[in-house]
Amino acid sequence: MNTHTETQFTAIDPELYAKAFQLLDPAPEPVAPAAPSAPSPVSLILAAGPMHRAGPVEKTLTDALAFLDTHGWAKGRLIHPEGARCSIGALRAAAGARNSAYRDAGKLLLDEARHQHGTHWKAIPAWNDAHTGPQVRSVWEAAIQRAHHANI
Repeated sequence: MNTHTETQFTAIDPELYAKAFQLLDPAPEPVAPAAPSAPSPVSLILAAGPMHRAGPVEKTLTDALAFLDTHGWAKGRLIHPEGARCSIGALRAAAGARNSAYRDAGKLLLDEARHQHGTHWKAIPAWNDAHTGPQVRSVWEAAIQRAHHANI
């Protein structure tokens, strides 16, 4: 295979070449250093790891505590005339029915009540009526944490 390559180039004026190059690609204006950008939402999500999805028991307990926070907590009756409820009333409102999440949430709440206030409590209403609001709330919060950690 014979390939002929032309090796004779036309001479150019180096200054003219430099000027033409500068016109085609001028030096950029000095730019101040950019401030670090905020992390994108995607990078925050990926850095946070997998998102927790509450199980039915955790959701029932969380919704019931939110109900108590919104409507009030009551002693001595399931539903107060002004809308406040006792712990069982809040569980029923959150669950919507006496389903397995309702029963399991109630069992976990009673178990935590026994853990914090003694094993002699036979039912949530008796325990609810014998304690103060902060004591009851402490049991609710601990039960929610247990459900969260057990992923139920």
